[in-house]
Amino acid sequence: MTEHHDWPIWAWVAFNAYVFVMLVVSLLAHRGQTTVSLRSAARWSAFWIAGGLLVNVFVWWWAGPQAGLQFFTGYLLEESLSVDNLFVILTIFSYFGIPPARQHRVLFWGILGAIVFRGIFILAGTALVERFHWILYLFGLFLVVTGARMGFHQDTKVDPDQNLFVRLFRKVVPVCTEIGTDRFFIRLYGRLCATPMLVALLVIETTDVMFAVDSIPAVFSVTTDPFLVFSSNICAVLGLRSLYFLLQGVMGLFRYLRYGLAVILVFVGGKMLVTDLFHIPVAASLGVVAGVLAITVLASLFGPKAEKDTADEPTEVLRNAPPPEGPDPS
Repeated sequence: MTEHHDWPIWAWVAFNAYVFVMLVVSLLAHRGQTTVSLRSAARWSAFWIAGGLLVNVFVWWWAGPQAGLQFFTGYLLEESLSVDNLFVILTIFSYFGIPPARQHRVLFWGILGAIVFRGIFILAGTALVERFHWILYLFGLFLVVTGARMGFHQDTKVDPDQNLFVRLFRKVVPVCTEIGTDRFFIRLYGRLCATPMLVALLVIETTDVMFAVDSIPAVFSVTTDPFLVFSSNICAVLGLRSLYFLLQGVMGLFRYLRYGLAVILVFVGGKMLVTDLFHIPVAASLGVVAGVLAITVLASLFGPKAEKDTADEPTEVLRNAPPPEGPDPS
């Protein structure tokens, strides 16, 4: 589908070292921080975007303009599709009543887990595409169907109680309802139990896996080069925490964004379905993605405002926690 560049081992090592350093810098910078202001979120979003563009410059320098354009298109695709994930994360935090002062801790570990799982998915996906080229058609068909469902169906409410992993987790580990702490485990009534912080993290991780099933095949429509898919995806994921706090107060304005994302998914899926019959240049794909995003964001900003949905209001923080739910180790 696309040319695979001979990326040296040091390039993989250097990129993963860069990711590690960036995570450490973020962890140290936010250590002890209880709230994230809009100005701080904007600065950090700019920081992560600059980091992604720096990697893009390296790709351009080492592998040429075509690879650089593929990286940037994949980065933009992943960043745009991740915005829909941010809406779900906001709903999850509201469901568990986790206040903004404790959300950044959950997001940090959630992003760390997303990096690991996406790395596994990308390496497995590129290996399958290399061995079975026809899998691209399955990816394409899946994206078209997913995009059509996203465009014609209303938003689905997140119900963590129906999450299979959460239900299994609660059968093994006792869970309390106390969220007056930023810890994932506390001792309550003589029992060690998980807090809603940990359960929210588990829900975020499992829902991110579902989103990765959409976003990673979408990047395959641009390139199947494992380094480009991996690096563009991870660079976009790194900035999700800052982007969440930046968009948190204005998420209600982007009410047409999901329709734009639906169009993008149908487009990239269709591109994969005709990949062996008609070649769509990467520059054209970038133009379509950027154009659709611009139109939907402008329509969301300047269109009629949606009525406020009170169903997703954060629940009241429980100060006096009842006994934890789950198995009693005694």
